[in-house]
Amino acid sequence: MKASFGGTLAARLLATAAAASMLVAGAVPAMAQENVDGRLKKVEAEVRALQRKVFPGGDSKFFEPEIKPAAVPSSAPGQPATTPVTDLLTRMDAVEAQMARLTSQIEENSNRINQLETKLAGGLQPAAAAPAEAPAESAEPASQANLAAMTGGASATPAAAAPAPAKPAAPTTSRIEAVKAIVKPQTDDPGDDEYSYGFRLWDAKFYPEAEQQLKLFLEKYPKHRRASWGRNLLGRAYLDDGNPGEAAKWFLQNYQTDKRGARAPDSLLYLAVSMKELKDTKRACIALAEFSETYAAEAAGRLNSLYTATRNGLSCS
Repeated sequence: MKASFGGTLAARLLATAAAASMLVAGAVPAMAQENVDGRLKKVEAEVRALQRKVFPGGDSKFFEPEIKPAAVPSSAPGQPATTPVTDLLTRMDAVEAQMARLTSQIEENSNRINQLETKLAGGLQPAAAAPAEAPAESAEPASQANLAAMTGGASATPAAAAPAPAKPAAPTTSRIEAVKAIVKPQTDDPGDDEYSYGFRLWDAKFYPEAEQQLKLFLEKYPKHRRASWGRNLLGRAYLDDGNPGEAAKWFLQNYQTDKRGARAPDSLLYLAVSMKELKDTKRACIALAEFSETYAAEAAGRLNSLYTATRNGLSCS
């Protein structure tokens, strides 16, 4: 009885030890599996975050929103079920495949962005400058443009259709000698000397030479006290030379530049004279009305005879 009892106890102890060993052996893989599974879940979450960054929107039409393990075929009858280790390996394979696809997509996107930046940089380069075109000639002379500015765009004058004055012939020897005979003053005011020389040329009826000299004076001394005289006399030279269109430009410029200038009233009145010669009655009347209103004293005094003569033959309202 004692031997039987001892054998039974020993057998029970051996069975208990074996069961304990099996439990311990099973616990270690379970703990390792739990550790690996946690790390794998973390990697999967990071991959999903990367997916959403590369493919904003999270729409399944553009990418698979979740990383899923490959489908495990159903076990055939008689085959053992998959183990936890097999499931982990399957999930790892899915993660690696998804990472490879994301890496490839990122590289393609980077390449496309580089190409777009290159095209944009090329498109922002300054284009080659086009050859400068010759300025188109205005259908209206400069003098008529100035008159339009003064009158608010009155009707065009026949001067626009008039042929350009013929180029003057080369001066003859006798004319050259006659011009040389005109003495240029030499005083302590070189600006006044230049103007006076232009006046002497005009008074001697050497109009082209006077025009050239008066332009030289205005270029060298635009602020001289004789500037108003010079612009007005330049207009007179053109008018006497048979070019009322060019004369009108200088008369208008002198009036607009300084309405209180010494010869501003003369220029406004001679502007009416120029418009009368150009058969532009409307502008001639506008200039006369402006003259009589702005310079009433001159209209009744110093310039009365010219004012009256200019009005004759014009039907100004």
